[in-house]
Amino acid sequence: MSKYYIILFLVVSVGVQSQNIKFEGIVQDTLKKPLEMANVMAINQETKALDGYGITNDKGRFQLNLKTNSTYKIKVSYIGFQSLELDVKTKEENIQQLITLKEGGIQLEGVEIVQEMPVSIKGDTLIYNADSFKTGTEQKLEDILKKLPGVEVNADGEIEVEGRKVTQLLVEGKKFFEGDTKLGSKNIPSDAVDKVQVLRNFNEVSQMRGLENNEENIALNIKLKKGKNKFWFGDITAGVGPDERYLINPKIFYYSPKTSINVLSNLNNIGDVPFSNRDFFRLTGGARNTINRSGTNIGISTNDLGISTARNNRAASLDTKFGALNLAQEISKKWNVSGFGIVSSNKTFTNTTSNFGIFQPNSTEILTEETRNDVSALRNNLVIAKIGSKFKPNSNFQLDYDASLRRSSQTEDNILTTESVSFANGDPIVQNNNIISFKRQDPVVFNQSLNAFWTKSEKHTWVLEMQHNYQDEDPFFNPDLEQNTFPDLGFVGGQNRFNINQDRFVKTNKVDAKVDYYFSASPRQIWNLTIGNTNSYQSYNSSIFQILDNGSIFNLPDDPANDRIFNNDVRYSFNDAYVGVHYKFILGKFTFNPGVNFHKFNTFNDQQSTRVRDDFYRILPDVFAQWDIKKSESMTYTYRMSNFFNDINSFVSGYTFNNFNTLNAGNRFLENALQESHSLRYRKYNLFNFTTIFGGLSFTRTTDPVVNRVYFEGINQISQRVNADFTNQSFNGFASYQRSFKKFYKASVFASLGWNKSNALRVNPNDQTNPNADFVQTVESYNQNYRVSFGTQFRDWPNLEAGYNVNINQNPNTTFTTHSPSVQLSYFFLNGFSLNSDYTYNDFRNSSGTSQNTYEFLNASLNYRKKDAKFEYRVSVTNLLNTKTLNDDSFGVTNFSSSQYIVQPRYLIFSLKYNL
Repeated sequence: MSKYYIILFLVVSVGVQSQNIKFEGIVQDTLKKPLEMANVMAINQETKALDGYGITNDKGRFQLNLKTNSTYKIKVSYIGFQSLELDVKTKEENIQQLITLKEGGIQLEGVEIVQEMPVSIKGDTLIYNADSFKTGTEQKLEDILKKLPGVEVNADGEIEVEGRKVTQLLVEGKKFFEGDTKLGSKNIPSDAVDKVQVLRNFNEVSQMRGLENNEENIALNIKLKKGKNKFWFGDITAGVGPDERYLINPKIFYYSPKTSINVLSNLNNIGDVPFSNRDFFRLTGGARNTINRSGTNIGISTNDLGISTARNNRAASLDTKFGALNLAQEISKKWNVSGFGIVSSNKTFTNTTSNFGIFQPNSTEILTEETRNDVSALRNNLVIAKIGSKFKPNSNFQLDYDASLRRSSQTEDNILTTESVSFANGDPIVQNNNIISFKRQDPVVFNQSLNAFWTKSEKHTWVLEMQHNYQDEDPFFNPDLEQNTFPDLGFVGGQNRFNINQDRFVKTNKVDAKVDYYFSASPRQIWNLTIGNTNSYQSYNSSIFQILDNGSIFNLPDDPANDRIFNNDVRYSFNDAYVGVHYKFILGKFTFNPGVNFHKFNTFNDQQSTRVRDDFYRILPDVFAQWDIKKSESMTYTYRMSNFFNDINSFVSGYTFNNFNTLNAGNRFLENALQESHSLRYRKYNLFNFTTIFGGLSFTRTTDPVVNRVYFEGINQISQRVNADFTNQSFNGFASYQRSFKKFYKASVFASLGWNKSNALRVNPNDQTNPNADFVQTVESYNQNYRVSFGTQFRDWPNLEAGYNVNINQNPNTTFTTHSPSVQLSYFFLNGFSLNSDYTYNDFRNSSGTSQNTYEFLNASLNYRKKDAKFEYRVSVTNLLNTKTLNDDSFGVTNFSSSQYIVQPRYLIFSLKYNL
């Protein structure tokens, strides 16, 4: 379909739908007070179809677009009032109507109307009737969600409603894999969904509603169709294609009032990654996260060696095996248990060509440039298991316990060839290297939490929260080099190759505990007293050794006099004891919750037979304020001052390899950084015309930041963690406008702007031992993103969604710009055929003209399934245009990188799906 036919189609569609008149008016009570969020819908008496629906605004106004010369049954309803039905006959002119509802809630007898309101509101719950938005091409829950007014789903499966991220996904009131939105949106069958309930001001603990600030918390609850909530349902898909491509994908579900069982599985080699590394580290096991609100942030690092993560179907080759089981059981009315287990195995092959550049000190001119070709094979085996218990004997007490275990086994083999050119001394110096490297890590993470909630009386509530985190990490790195990248460190020379090895063993035990007391002086005044403690203890052991040509092992000796340590044995202890006081009060439409936390910090690290302590006090204020302009419009401001602490990795004095040409050292004398952040968010959701507007501004300033003090020797670098006496700052702003109109169209506009001022310390090569001679390299960068989209939602016509995205990264010496137009087509036709296709074009280039790449992706599928049939047939093609490579570019304070990697070729898959 050419662009001219698409434009003609849209014009004709608009013209067909334009033969309408407006039926508008006001809904009020008997005292002539307007009723906000009353439901109004129009049933065509000839076709029995729902031709229009709406919800009144704060002034009681509604507006429907109805066909001319037609007869309608108008139904008006509002909670606590008697429903009203009107007979309306339209002509060529617009109609205005004043409607008065009587109190009482008694349903009037009359004509039975089987249609349900597409969107309705009950208290803080917004309810979408899924069938009202289906067009026949939907496969999974996310296909429905994308069509709901005010709902957005991104590529990672994250869901936003009214501009706020959904924090929990429930099915029939039970968590789906700990509330994970991606697993739910991409696996729950669309034909099982009856209602989508948006739960505003969500809090899992009913006793805490109103005590905590839940205004930004959103959850989704999926109500299943009748029959789906008592029997097994789901589907099993199997597919094959040329070049030994395959797909096996069963999904089985069972829900009853007391039991839920979800079984997911996916085996394929076509680039479909149902559970990525990012998902693995995000799914933490469901512990509450209120302990981190004290203002203390201690980042427990993950020693992951930089092992690459899969690019989904953007890798050269990818083989995936995934299985998951989720269980929830009501033991009694007072006790529920739940748990899940996930196993994932990915084998990925990548081929990347990249350019890497180092800037001159205090400049963005190139000092050294490297060209690198990297062929890698990755194996990721991931396991996560969780069990949870909820005991609630009465409405005044609840006890929760959760425990989760994460275990991964990851390896990466690389073959690299590099060529670097240095311009440090005028004439270019060229160096070549060949590296065969191996990385391995098998980390274990165990988390458990215990939470108790006791409402002693209407005014007194006590909360106990405890969390324990244990990590055991053992990353191993083995770069085998043709040329020694660090000849001055003491490696044995005269070898055919430099076989370097590094062992690391890091263990972490972290315990958080706090007690909260809430005193409700009145429904509009709440005092909160907090007493808490955070304790972390870590151990770190590492060594660097060389395997010689004759097979013997040479351990690099320490040279403390010259600050060269290669064998680390470190212990680090952190303790934070704090008391917090917060006061929440409501004045009309305004909610204020200022507070302050008083901290006593005690830290020490033991290494090199000595101890370094750092003990001090700190006062950290925070503020939450919200203006509820209307029921569906608000503005929220938050301010927080936080102490940022580093974990043991930053205190280790000795060297560790971060890459074959990068050595890092910590600093046992580090102090904490202080950060203050401001955030202002605005949202407005208008059900009268289905418009969503949201935006935000944020500013962050970090003083005494911990940064790397970097020394470059050609393309190789040695860095040390230090406190800097400068300030890093960032500012971000965004705005979004979404609108569904005339029942068949949906449009959105999004814009964001980010500014970042970052600093780094460069060692003066002529005075390496004098920190006062260092260069402070400052880079200001700007990021802009603009996105527009327009889509249709017809039942009998093809549906299109066209979008255009522009991303601009402006840096001191160049600007990277990416233009990405896209089109999606879906069409249900001939009572069983479903066509889906998506096309994306990308144009990437920089302002200096040194980097330019264009690529496009086209995927398509054709499904056939008769109504209520068990079998569904599908033909699908990925990367239909057979795009070969993609670009990936970044820009930092001291360097830049530009890479190009090979992606999977075109795949044709024939699939058969059996619906249970």
